[in-house]
This record gives sequence, C-alpha cells and structure tokens, in this order.
Amino acid sequence: MSNNLSSHFLLREDVTFLNHGSYGACPRPVFEAYQAWQLELEREPVEFLGRKPTENMRLPREILAKELGTTAENIVGVTNSTTGLNIVAQSLDLRPGDQILTTDHEYSALEKTWAYVARKTGAEIVVVKIPMPLETEAQFTDALLAGMTDRTRVLFLSHITSATALLFPIERAVAEARHRGILSIIDGAHAPGQIHLNLETLGADFYAGNCHKWMMAPKGSAFLYARPEVQNLLNPLVISHGWTTQSKDPGARGAFGNSPFVDEIEMQGTRDPAPWLAVPAALKFRAENDWWAITDHCSALARETAARVAEMTGLSPLSAEQFRAPQMAAMPIPECDPLEVRKILFERYGIEIPVHRWQNHHIARVSVQGYNSRPQMDKLISALGEIFGF
Repeated sequence: MSNNLSSHFLLREDVTFLNHGSYGACPRPVFEAYQAWQLELEREPVEFLGRKPTENMRLPREILAKELGTTAENIVGVTNSTTGLNIVAQSLDLRPGDQILTTDHEYSALEKTWAYVARKTGAEIVVVKIPMPLETEAQFTDALLAGMTDRTRVLFLSHITSATALLFPIERAVAEARHRGILSIIDGAHAPGQIHLNLETLGADFYAGNCHKWMMAPKGSAFLYARPEVQNLLNPLVISHGWTTQSKDPGARGAFGNSPFVDEIEMQGTRDPAPWLAVPAALKFRAENDWWAITDHCSALARETAARVAEMTGLSPLSAEQFRAPQMAAMPIPECDPLEVRKILFERYGIEIPVHRWQNHHIARVSVQGYNSRPQMDKLISALGEIFGF
C-alpha cells in the first residue's frame, strides 16, 4: 500500500520522512491544482483578485464547512492556525485580574501569543498541570475544572498536542466552560484530517485548524471557526477592504455580502489565495483514495512503532492508548542532547524526525502518513538502538 501511495507525493527519495506532523506533505494532484490556481491568478490578476475574490473564496469554505460539520458563514480561511488563534486572542477585551486557563502541553508559539496578550491587558495566565501519564478522561477534565475560578474568562486548549502528541478529551471541559460563561478557544492545528471533526457538536466558541497538515492541502491553508453568537467579538489583525462599520450582530452582512466575520478576515488586500483555493482538491484526493481507511492503517503502524520503541528503551508511554494522537506518537527516549540526536538521525541515517525535550521527558515524535511503511519504522528503531547502544 505505502509504495503505491508514496508515488503520489513529492518527498525526496533519499530522506525517510517521519515528520508529517510539522508541516504536512502535499500530494502531487493537490499540488498541481494549487499551481493551476496560481497560473490563473497570473493570467488575469485584476479579474482574479478584483472581480472574483468573493466567488473564488466561497467554494472552499462551503466544501470544508461540510467536512467540519458547520456552515460556510462560520469559518474563514487563514494562513495557519497560529494566525487564526492570534485573531481571537488579540480581539478579546481582557482586563487586569481576568484569567486565561490553559495547560502545560500547549504549542510554544501560542504560549507566546497569550504571554503577549497578558502583558498588554494585565490578564493572568493560569497553567494547569495535566496528570501524567494521562489514563482517564476524568484526570484531564477534573484538573481543568479545579483551575476554573470566577475570574476565568478564557479556556485555551490544544485538541491534539504538538510536543506530546496527545488527543485531549476536551468535550466535557468545553461544555463546562460554556455553562460558566467562559470562552473556549481550541488549537486544532493537528486535528483536521487526523480525526473526524464536527465543530457544532463539539461546541467550542472558537476553533482554528490547519488544512496543510493532515488534510494534505498546500502550505498556507488553514481555517478559523467561530460560533455565530461570538463572531461579533472578533476584529481582524489587518484592517482592509473587508472592514465594515455595520452591525456585527448574527445575520448582518459584511462589505462583500458574507458575514462580517468572513469579509473582515478574508478580504485583506493582495495575497496569493491559491493554497486555500486548493483545499477542495485535497478533500477530493482524500475521498478518492479512501483516506480514512489509510488513517486507520497509519494509526496501527504508529501504535506498533511506539510499542516497539518502549520495549527497546523500557520507558513508559505518556498516556493510555485512547489519548494518543492517531497518526503521531511521542516516544520517550533516554536522556540526551535532543538537537544532537536529531542531527545524527538526519545526517547519518537520512531520517527526518523531531527530537525534543518536554519537561523531564526526552521525546522522538514519529508521524505516520500514507507514504510511510513498516520498513521505515524498522530503520528508525534500528537507528535509535545504535545511537543509544541497545
């Protein structure tokens, strides 16, 4: 299966690429659709950017919204999850004494985002330490509920964590936040395409996710979701043609006929929208190749690989099986210089994989996508065994 699927991708043949989780990898047919959009733009830029922008941008929103269990007026294309989450974080009217509740597993770029917001507003960041190893949903949710106070204004969580590759059971915490009047903001960078998502059922106020990772769209394609009831809280990071002084109540129309939420974020001057316009091609590729079945195959290979590394090292996993990301595994390895190990894996063995330290754990995070194979996992395990003397 993997040999056939690998032919769809543009990855270098001399590199064993086990790091889909960082930036993704775009299949050839999707990349060709992306280039076709770029060519159309260059052939008549005035028509493309001046007369057809709303029409062109709407179709990806409609198709993606259906995939995500919401409507096209509730999502808007952004370049990456970090941008989408910055729009939310920097829009909120936080004040001294307000609390932002989060966990000790968050992505470093967003830790910096909230530190910036706290510095500007005087709000306080409260970091909850998630019990490890994570073995029950109650461990996770109870820790968060214990951190909520009458000053908590924001609950910020990763859906799938980056450093620790955990699938957080966020549903009950999100529901409790809604019950208490706390805004829930979810970093879903790794979730779309790796798990089935229904944003309306989940019920988070704001959710940002990447299309360029596990959906395999081109780099620079992501989305921001906002419930209609809270869209009026948002302001774009850039004020441009989409800005409107009209009412931003639910049902209002923006400058280009969409919701103000969509128009103000979508219409921000000259840029290359081709990555976003290629999202339908990525979803079509996934459907044509039964990618959810491939996801199941990859998940099994990720679990097997993590178990083999744990058996070799004698180090316990970070969580019970149900809380591990389907196609990623954060595998504890012996204490080391992570940058040096990563360098050796790449330069000596041709293996591209992140190696890092998280708290007191040293981790090699493997990603398994349809182009990967068991022989590649054998190569990784053999390389780790040689490096650490097993």
